[in-house]
Parts: sequence; structure tokens; C-alpha cells
Amino acid sequence: MKNVLAITGKPGLFKLVSRGNNMLIVESLLDGKRMPTYARDKIVSLADVSMFTTGDDIALSEVLTKVGEKEGLKPASIDAKKADNTALRAWFTEVLPNWDEDRVYPSDIRKLIQWYNVLINAGITDFSVEEETAAEEEVETKD
Repeated sequence: MKNVLAITGKPGLFKLVSRGNNMLIVESLLDGKRMPTYARDKIVSLADVSMFTTGDDIALSEVLTKVGEKEGLKPASIDAKKADNTALRAWFTEVLPNWDEDRVYPSDIRKLIQWYNVLINAGITDFSVEEETAAEEEVETKD
């Protein structure tokens, strides 16, 4: 998940392809187009994202794994754009029963569903962080 990035203001998710001087080269998981991103862009690795629970925060990779178990590694059964807040909350309670209802908003659940669908449609079904680290090291040695 370290090589999968979210960029503020740009739809979908991106895969890190290469690093350059003061920029990263990323590839869209939606349409496969490559583009540079610069220091002014707010870029977040999915490995650094977590969700609030009533206990300790849980890594996004674990939440995505639980969504994958619920949905059978197929696109989500709920439409993030059309579902109302009650349906989103009920769906997310099935995925993560101890989520913090005060700090996780319906927009966060929508984003989770959208990201999950992008990853599944791109053929990414292993959401663990450890195996992605080896792939990132391989990209770094190619630079």
C-alpha cells in the first residue's frame, strides 16, 4: 500500500512509478495515464492512512482487507454515490463493528468504498503493507 497514493484534488488513486528531482511520476489506477506530481501537491500513501475506532486506530490496509472479506474481493455491493448516510453506516458497521461513529463521517465511508473499488478494478487485492515495501525498494533501486 506504500506505492498506492491519493493526491488531493485528483480523482482516484495512483501508483508510484518513479522518483525524480523534486517530483514523483505516478500512474492513474483509473485510466493508466502517467503524470508528474510536485512538492506543492498533497500526496498521501495509503499505508499512512488509518481509521478511527473506539479503541486504537486501525490501518487502512486492515480495513480494506475486511471490506475484501465482506465483499469477496469483488466491487462493493453498496453504491457510495447513491447510498444514504444510514445505509453507509449500516454497511460499515458490518465491516468494522467498533468504528468510531463520532469521528468517522459518511464522506469518509464513501471515500473508503471508492478507493476499494478502484483497487479491485485495478487488480490489487493484496492490501498488506509488508509485501508492498519490497516492491517500493525495487522501484527505488531502479532510480
